[in-house]
Amino acid sequence: LLWVAVPFILGLFAGRVGEFASTAWLLGGALLAAGAAVAFAYRQAPRGWAPAIVVAMFCAGSAAYVQHRARLPEWEQLPAREARLTLRVERVFSPADPRKSSGLARVVGVDDPLHELVGQRLYFSLALGQSEHPPIRSAEIAAMGVLITLPRNPPMDTFDGYLTGAGINFRLTRGRVLATEQPAHGYYRFCARAAERCHAILGQGIAAKRPALAGLLRAMMLGATHELSDEQHTLFMQSGTMHLFAISGLNIGVIAGALAALLPLLRLPAWARLVMGALLLWLFVDITGAAPSAVRAFIMAVFLQVALVLERPANVLAALVASALAVLLVSPLQVFSASFLMSYGIVTALLVLGLPLGDAWLQQWSPWRHLPKPTWNRWQRGIDWAWRLTAAAVAIGVATTLVSLLT
Repeated sequence: LLWVAVPFILGLFAGRVGEFASTAWLLGGALLAAGAAVAFAYRQAPRGWAPAIVVAMFCAGSAAYVQHRARLPEWEQLPAREARLTLRVERVFSPADPRKSSGLARVVGVDDPLHELVGQRLYFSLALGQSEHPPIRSAEIAAMGVLITLPRNPPMDTFDGYLTGAGINFRLTRGRVLATEQPAHGYYRFCARAAERCHAILGQGIAAKRPALAGLLRAMMLGATHELSDEQHTLFMQSGTMHLFAISGLNIGVIAGALAALLPLLRLPAWARLVMGALLLWLFVDITGAAPSAVRAFIMAVFLQVALVLERPANVLAALVASALAVLLVSPLQVFSASFLMSYGIVTALLVLGLPLGDAWLQQWSPWRHLPKPTWNRWQRGIDWAWRLTAAAVAIGVATTLVSLLT
């Protein structure tokens, strides 16, 4: 898996730096190298197979960057202009202002002379009227606003850098909705209603008396960071713990663990529990907006569950690499986002540094290690349990802190 994933990632970075104009020769090189890799593997010649597969995946990664970025050279000189576009909404961000809506959409219709924008993804910011509701994912809306071309390679620590890392080339700002061309699909309307229902449940009995607590619960469970008060937002931002409110591995892990504990009560076969658990877990991901970090955590959890159902030898690192490769094959530009680096960097550090570090501490010192465990009394067992729990927690904390300090 690493022979495939690492060269592919390096090819993506080379595509960003090299700014290749065409994918034809990159795809041709990838196919030739892949053919050579198959030939060497058939002859059981690892010295030839390894370089061939590296070259194949490197070229494939560079081609994937060019294909997904899909940026024309003439857009560099395109001035800001008013434009009327038909957008299919793909993601809606949490609104800081209820009178505005922002998110990511795909252009499905545009007036001349901007017909080459059809199929492009862009960021939109729309002002809402008194009776207007934010658009729901999959809805097609006609909007008018100021279309701005993003720089080719803006600083990655800016919002423009985040957008270009997601393959976005344009922003539609100061926009307004002209009409709803096609309403959202029934499934996404259901997800929107479920999100509103969860929002109400998390404030039941406390929203009026303790609004700060209700906002904290909604932010942590639903990713609704706009529910945090200014004081809470500042506190978590300054303490470096704002990432707790991103729907990611922590949230998905808790839900997946709860499902794994409850579904066996139905006494279904393992594969049926896997499918049902994956569907319910994906429903939670969709209700909370299907943020990229949540989708990545979902894929990690499913790969691990599949390995357990198949009764394969436990190799969490292999499941992690497989999930990263699956994510990059579908959405390769995620590799340039800080959240991707933190998701996989922290989990990798947890596996290759945190868990072994905890085991090493236990080998160095364990209470009453020379006494047989059957002779221990109750308080000795309690101290041993507390030490093992503390060692594992501190070791994981050290490993994840080292990575998060860098990212």
